[in-house]
Amino acid sequence: MSTWQDLVTASLIGTERAVVPAVGIPGPLPAEDDGGDPAAVLLDRAALLTAARRAGRRPDRAEPLPICEPDPRPVVSPAASRRLARMLGGEYPELLTEWLTAVTTRGLRPPPQSLPVLLDRARRVRSADPGLADLVAEAGGPRARWLAGLNPDWEFVAAPPPRALAGQDAWRLGSAAQRRRYLAWLLANDPDVARDLIRGGWDAAGPAERVMFLSVLADRLSPADEPLLEAAGGDRAENVRSRAVDLLASLPGSALGKRIAERALGFVRIEHGGRGPHVLITPPPAGQSQPSRARIVLEVVARTPLRTWTEEFGLTAAQIVAVPSGDWAPVLFTAWSRAAIAQRDHEWTAALIGHALTDRPPRTAGETEALRRLAYRADPVLGAPDALSEPQPEVPPAATITLRVLRFRYEMLKELDGDHDDG
Repeated sequence: MSTWQDLVTASLIGTERAVVPAVGIPGPLPAEDDGGDPAAVLLDRAALLTAARRAGRRPDRAEPLPICEPDPRPVVSPAASRRLARMLGGEYPELLTEWLTAVTTRGLRPPPQSLPVLLDRARRVRSADPGLADLVAEAGGPRARWLAGLNPDWEFVAAPPPRALAGQDAWRLGSAAQRRRYLAWLLANDPDVARDLIRGGWDAAGPAERVMFLSVLADRLSPADEPLLEAAGGDRAENVRSRAVDLLASLPGSALGKRIAERALGFVRIEHGGRGPHVLITPPPAGQSQPSRARIVLEVVARTPLRTWTEEFGLTAAQIVAVPSGDWAPVLFTAWSRAAIAQRDHEWTAALIGHALTDRPPRTAGETEALRRLAYRADPVLGAPDALSEPQPEVPPAATITLRVLRFRYEMLKELDGDHDDG
């Protein structure tokens, strides 16, 4: 009996050089040879076999599926399940990592029907975002691993769950996410050993892993990290250098932070005139093009410890960002936004978002992008009702989108704290 592949092979070789195979279908008698045009015969037989394939086949002997081990964790609430479906459908997909992290932290699991879509998404972005695959595996638990055993495309989650490896095994054999978790745990429990581990593995690590080392340190930054950060500031990779400088700037009392603050205060000051206070910018000496001078001011202010401004001016973050700064407003807003994100300063983040919503909306591409990043990094409580003032009707879409993102994040996390489904 001919198979579909036999017909495909004959069509590729050409009917003038290959015999069109007969099609045998269980039940009917084999078709008689047709002496007509071989190409037409091939198409007829392909159509016949197609109809037979669509009609089904007699059952073969099938092995029963393996039994999925139980998962004692409760399923997220129906509202949280609907929220996940919205994200998987394209609404704020950037928040999927935050949602999965919150789910695993709370000891919950996603609804079972969402796992195939989550697994497919993790597979598609695995090379660019390996952390998502680990999160899906951990959140999906036994059922995700059971599904992976049935579909080779999902085999990346068939390995032991992320917490199955512990201690040095997690460091030597684990995925990037497992190594990060172990390093964070070690930094919390034995900081000196954690720093020795980073120093010992620094040279052999790639740029992405060196950035990961610094990101873990950022959660528990201390003066003991200054020598390591100073060395990382001279790293051969630009993203590593940039991250190290940001951390040094946010480290209280660091030598680099003091040098940057001193230089920044030479650029930026507040003057009080007849029309009230205003920010006065004194850019670097003339001789350079204005865009380059603006870029220098932006980079220096973005790396200046934010406490520099509140201590120097004696004002709160909200009061400082509200002081008029003329044509330099886009530069200062972008720079302070970068600083607030890098230094994880919720007070400045809230002040900048509030300023953009109700006082001076973003007017440049740089400000718009800075505001977008603030919305994804801000404390989600800013999305609570009445936490921020409603933007004016004439503000650009970027401002209203920011408020919607904050409210989406607030409701997303609130739903995970609601009633759960034990099914």
